[in-house]
Amino acid sequence: MELTIKGSGNKVSVSEAVFGREFSQDLVHQVVVAYRNAGRAGTKAQKTRSEVNGTTKKSKKQKGGGARHGALTAPIFIGGGVTFAAKPRSFAQKVNRKMYRAAMAAILSELNRQGRITIVEGFDVDAAKTSGLVAKLKDLEVGKRPLIVTEEASENLFLSARNLPYVEVRDVQGLDPVSLVGSDSVVITADAVKKIEEWLA
Repeated sequence: MELTIKGSGNKVSVSEAVFGREFSQDLVHQVVVAYRNAGRAGTKAQKTRSEVNGTTKKSKKQKGGGARHGALTAPIFIGGGVTFAAKPRSFAQKVNRKMYRAAMAAILSELNRQGRITIVEGFDVDAAKTSGLVAKLKDLEVGKRPLIVTEEASENLFLSARNLPYVEVRDVQGLDPVSLVGSDSVVITADAVKKIEEWLA
């Protein structure tokens, strides 16, 4: 299949396996959840009643004082332990390489079908100025949350996008499913398209 390069009228041949794949919602969901879970620290820790600093002596006599209680470290008391205390753990989910690549291809294919991929010959800015990047994006008529993908993003491009909260810049190596799913549109350079094909084909 062929995709048109915006601004020049030229076309670039792309693989059906990468940009024309059938969308699998279950696969994409699994990969996106696994990717986000991999970024979780999993360091939350709470104390059980046996770990709370305090005496385990019975707080008052058994009868004659209302409710019957034992140690003040019980979860019912303020400052007591937590009933089902959270402990440090890993949230990592195993996703093999074939599944990850298939999900990335499925996302790109769905974006292509929805007309949310814009291919350009090249994308860069002369200086690290936010105004220059805003002007380029306005000319391309992309949405409020564009994702810019280049073969090797320059430092000027990264710095120009730093103050724009909804604009993301990625090189091909840094491309991930969460950034693709969360963007309104994706601007990809022709060189990046070829590199993505080599990666996912």
